[in-house]
Amino acid sequence: MTKRMPKKVYERELKRLQAELVDMQAWVQQSGARVVVIFEGRDAAGKGSTIKRVSEYMNPRVTRIVALPMPSVRDRTRWYFQRYVPHLPAAGEIVLMDRSWYNRAGVERVMGYCSNEEYHRFLHQAPTFERMLVEDGIILLKYWFSVSDVVQEERFRSRLEDPMRRWKLSPNDVLSITKWEDYSRAKDAMFANTDISEAPWYEIESDDKRRSRINMIAHLLSKIPYEKVEREPIEIPPRPESGGYERPPREWANVVPDHAGEVIAEAKAE
Repeated sequence: MTKRMPKKVYERELKRLQAELVDMQAWVQQSGARVVVIFEGRDAAGKGSTIKRVSEYMNPRVTRIVALPMPSVRDRTRWYFQRYVPHLPAAGEIVLMDRSWYNRAGVERVMGYCSNEEYHRFLHQAPTFERMLVEDGIILLKYWFSVSDVVQEERFRSRLEDPMRRWKLSPNDVLSITKWEDYSRAKDAMFANTDISEAPWYEIESDDKRRSRINMIAHLLSKIPYEKVEREPIEIPPRPESGGYERPPREWANVVPDHAGEVIAEAKAE
């Protein structure tokens, strides 16, 4: 078990790194770079929470999160990678992929959602596809979040008991406990076939989510050759004098009830 990173140290370093992410995003915009960051790993490994910390202060028009639903009937008739190509970034964009084309090497393989032929074709084509992306100038980073079986089960049970996070626990997630070794073999085969020099896999130990977020963001920043961008100064102009505008009577509007005021009053009464 990894010792948990102290909260104050974590929060201080996270804010510093998030400020750097904003600087990196400004460079991406100005330079016209294209960045794809793939987040993969076992269920409950901390991918989603890391993506939230990465994107928290980023401009959503520049940094997009892609989390595709299950493929449709039509999707299943297309070239496998075709479904992902429309989501690739244009100049000045960053795409964070919450799972990716590697679904085929993981859950589809283990759960039998693809045929052996489709699986082996994917392992053959994925390196070529990714080399084409990198050759075209896309910065492609692939992260695997690794969690122990004990911690994974703890997180599953925590989700089960938390109505705010219950939606994150699917039948497939639960089955991953019984198929731990199958997923391990699938991950090993995926690494063996797709860990290429142009787009290597980077593994994140994520039993401690605080450490994993800090380590991942710091590594991401180290792999993008960004420079500090000088921002154009912005001046807030003085507000002009009134031109005689009068607001319509408040009772004409459908104003939302002051629920916050009721909560405050109840709290004071307690």
